[in-house]
Amino acid sequence: MIVTVTGASGYLGGAVAATLVADGHEVRTLQRRPSGVDGARDFLGSVTDDALVREAFDGAEGVIHLAAKVSLAGDPAEFSRVNVEGTRIVLDAAEAAGVARFVQISSPSVAHAGAALAGVGAEPASPADARGEYARTKAESELLALARDSDAMRVVAIRPHLVWGPGDPQLVARIVDRARRGRLPLLDGGRALIDTTYIDNAASGIVAALRRADVAHGRAFVLTNGEPRPVGELLAGICTASGVRPPAWSLPAGIARAAGSLIERVWAVRPGTDEPPMTRFLAEQLSTAHWFDQRETREALDWAPTVTLDEGLARLAEHTAARA
Repeated sequence: MIVTVTGASGYLGGAVAATLVADGHEVRTLQRRPSGVDGARDFLGSVTDDALVREAFDGAEGVIHLAAKVSLAGDPAEFSRVNVEGTRIVLDAAEAAGVARFVQISSPSVAHAGAALAGVGAEPASPADARGEYARTKAESELLALARDSDAMRVVAIRPHLVWGPGDPQLVARIVDRARRGRLPLLDGGRALIDTTYIDNAASGIVAALRRADVAHGRAFVLTNGEPRPVGELLAGICTASGVRPPAWSLPAGIARAAGSLIERVWAVRPGTDEPPMTRFLAEQLSTAHWFDQRETREALDWAPTVTLDEGLARLAEHTAARA
């Protein structure tokens, strides 16, 4: 089919677009920078540009919407403009173009209110309870998308959790950078059990959602490897595979949360040039369990991950060695 992917210059978006091309679909991408995906046709610009979005969607049968403002801090109005209003523009254009299958890429953070999420499914998105502007606006955009589900345009929301892999400029790069500078503490000893998603599995799961929209539409699904590990073990694995010393010092989670709240207030007045070193949301993510029951996801999408966590770490180590 003809599929338009928004946000394909990002790590996950590019992997999704490349997977679609490999599967034989005609792929268009829409984002600010060239996607770099061989075989895809790029439309360059923002999802807030209604005319451009309609052009990129003209004749499309499927849409996968990944474009978003992703950050731990920033102007609330900008988060709303891109994540909420941008999604509204994308949904309007998809309906006008007669798109039959629409996959909204969301986040487990839309249902995270600070407490542990242990073995649950896709809990209801709650903008009022979500932590931080990113989570709040992603919750709003997920609810917007699912409200458009119909027989004419079947909408599925997918929440990939902590996507990583070789060449990852976000999660892996930040872990490595902070570990190298000695600024990556383990909160409460790194005992919290969390799950992650290897990049190949995230991309194939999202493409499966497009394929299975007739069955899965109208619902949200959390997507992970289904291999929860203690956060300290995961950080050590990523650091070791990336050639840096794993974190060896611990900090009480309560202190990290308090520091994160303070830093957020300072950042709101005098933002830095990079991500803040700690936020309350980040402290909660590093110190509370968040792993998810994958049975409903795998059944509805007729999908299962093909790369295990240990295989992913081995691939990351090979990638690091090849660049040395």
